[in-house]
Amino acid sequence: MSAVHSLITHEDGLARCGWPGTDPLYVAYHDEEWGVPEWDDRALFEKLILDGFQAGLSWITILRKRDAFREAFDGFEPERIVRYDADKVARLMEDKGIVRNRAKIEATVTNARVWLDIQEQQGFSAYLWGFVDGAPIQNSFRTLGEVPAETAESRAISKDLKARGFRFCGPTIVYAFMQAVGMVNDHLTSCHRHGPCAALARKAG
Repeated sequence: MSAVHSLITHEDGLARCGWPGTDPLYVAYHDEEWGVPEWDDRALFEKLILDGFQAGLSWITILRKRDAFREAFDGFEPERIVRYDADKVARLMEDKGIVRNRAKIEATVTNARVWLDIQEQQGFSAYLWGFVDGAPIQNSFRTLGEVPAETAESRAISKDLKARGFRFCGPTIVYAFMQAVGMVNDHLTSCHRHGPCAALARKAG
């Protein structure tokens, strides 16, 4: 999206980052979830898995299927996913409500096992947030063109996750994840959500 579309002022008078456009579902996601610090271990697993499913697709596609994903993958409970067998994978491949990509489905089972290992060692949330010293990074971008696709932190997380056996977690996927779960505040400075997310970050810190 060009810098011209970096910011959109909506009918409610609020200025928002331009990437959600005017789709009500996308706008609600931008206003209520994106950039809000997430600390729950299971919720972080879900978001990282869904970002992996997004690879090659748009996030709105995944967002529209999110409820179906949650039902298909048992609420993204890693303890249940890790027990999936070939029959379960086959059933998921027949589920029209989700993205039917065998490599990504099988990776989800592998990733659940990695999550369990990390959870037992230190907790998944503590592990991830440790890469940003436990507090959200505050950026001050004015246009979408300034927002990076990946950073040193996302590369470090990606490298470590891959070393542990996690799949579909390249640095670009990880950075999109970091933006979504509030590990970084990439709302544009003129967006009405930049300030509130910054306040949440200060509270978290």
